[in-house]
Amino acid sequence: MEISEQCVVGLTWTMKDTLGDVLDVLDEPVEFMVGGDDLFDVIEAALQGHELGARVLLQVEPEQGFGDFNDQLLFLEPRSLFPEGTEEGMTFDGSALPKGVSDEIPKDAIYTVTEIYPDHLVLDGNHPLAGIAIRLDITVRSVREATEEEVGRGTAGTAFFKAPPMAPGNELLH
Repeated sequence: MEISEQCVVGLTWTMKDTLGDVLDVLDEPVEFMVGGDDLFDVIEAALQGHELGARVLLQVEPEQGFGDFNDQLLFLEPRSLFPEGTEEGMTFDGSALPKGVSDEIPKDAIYTVTEIYPDHLVLDGNHPLAGIAIRLDITVRSVREATEEEVGRGTAGTAFFKAPPMAPGNELLH
């Protein structure tokens, strides 16, 4: 079966930055819906017309993927507002930040604690891969028609590329 709109593909990949450093390896196939909300448009376009076993190499520029780094999403906040034990790498939902943080902080982002100082900490609302061009080496492990339920939801249930930032201590993205 050829990959087209509203089909589900099982993919494995290696993701690197432009310097060749490995950012993520997916050894076991994960299913994504083409024509839904699971993959960036540039990845869907690159997969179109391929079949089972195909290997697709592509580079995803920041504006095609996780976006450019936005320094307006960096905030210096009082450390005392955050729970005891807050560490670098921890994430906070913007809609559930502690009372007293800056009113300027958009509520529709996930914030990562990137630095901790004695009296303050830095919250970063950018995706960890914002501003980074990524190189993907994708292998198509399966192709099937999407079910009516998947088409209705617009997803095969795995929106990796729409996922929140990495969990603390996790070296990979999935």
